[in-house]
Amino acid sequence: MFQTIAIEDEWKLFKKSIEAFAKKEIEANYSKWEKEGMFPRELWNKLGEAGFLCVGIPEQYGGLGAPLYFEACIIDEFSRLGYNSISGGLAVHSNIVAHYLLNSGTEEQKTHYLPKMATGEYVGAIAMTEPGAGSDLQGIKTTAMKHPETSEYTINGSKTFISNGQMFDFVIVVAKTNQEAPVSKGTTLFIVDESTKGLTKGKNLKKIGLHSADTSELFFDDVCVAPSQILGALDGGFITLMNELPRERTILAVGACGAMEGALEITIQYLQEREAFGKPLSKLQVIRHKIAEMVTEAKVNRAFVNQCLVLLEKNQLSTAEASMAKLSSTEAQCRVADGCLQLFGGYGYMEEYPISRAYTDARVQRIYGGTSEIMKEIISKDVLGK
Repeated sequence: MFQTIAIEDEWKLFKKSIEAFAKKEIEANYSKWEKEGMFPRELWNKLGEAGFLCVGIPEQYGGLGAPLYFEACIIDEFSRLGYNSISGGLAVHSNIVAHYLLNSGTEEQKTHYLPKMATGEYVGAIAMTEPGAGSDLQGIKTTAMKHPETSEYTINGSKTFISNGQMFDFVIVVAKTNQEAPVSKGTTLFIVDESTKGLTKGKNLKKIGLHSADTSELFFDDVCVAPSQILGALDGGFITLMNELPRERTILAVGACGAMEGALEITIQYLQEREAFGKPLSKLQVIRHKIAEMVTEAKVNRAFVNQCLVLLEKNQLSTAEASMAKLSSTEAQCRVADGCLQLFGGYGYMEEYPISRAYTDARVQRIYGGTSEIMKEIISKDVLGK
């Protein structure tokens, strides 16, 4: 009991430290970064110095060895505060790429990359999506061919929609290594350093939301990598990807819950200040009922996502359950963002009001990490069988 209270107090302090960091380092600059289409590279170093990168990674590899809910808290808070471009990049770096390395990397790979990720010296990315293969990884075309004499692998192909695509120092690349086998049995993950010859970062893609999150195309033209850069088992990349998806989708759900709560906070404040028909909007029954609906939806999703975090910490979360969390919370996020914007009236459509950003940022949540349609397919197979 006392230990639980102590951890709860520590978690609250951690949460306050994130909010203080955001106020000092982000608040005054975020709108400018959104207009410029990228936040500065130095912010990664500041996040590392503040102890907000890779906190769940063991201390021997530069992390804090913190429980999962501390890791999730970082994504949650930045999302709640409306800094979704930053929370998205952090999720990829700390919650996805770092755990791929921790769970599947060699000791040499872990000791080389993870400490630098924890300080912000290295930024990580993962390259799965291709122009012709999104949620369906079976369609990937990027290849990695083994040279018969040197044992090196030569990667050719292209990837798109890569988060942290401009700033990464290394990227985990999904490529076909066995052309005769299906993707599920012939795919390998490679760690490719940014400086590797033949790797080209395309332009920073323009999006309708998450403007300061750098998102790029990548091109691989005879990119040579040593066998030591294979992450996990040769031809076993698909299994590694499947094993990590529950974490990725749960963290996306955490961000959705934080963003919902943040949108509701600023909307409730606005309704109490704005008047119509001689009284605050918060006194009008139709508006009160709409807020009641949205707050209820946010709290119900939060409860289920918290349950999923507990199961994930115990390594007991199924792919279907993670898909349910991702499906429900991201669909709810879009409904809540839309409902909140509506309550702002015409002001909600103006860029100067943060609710407009919450609305446009929300939309991609139903797409990346597996579309809502793919989530439904996974869930239905779990319930009804194939």
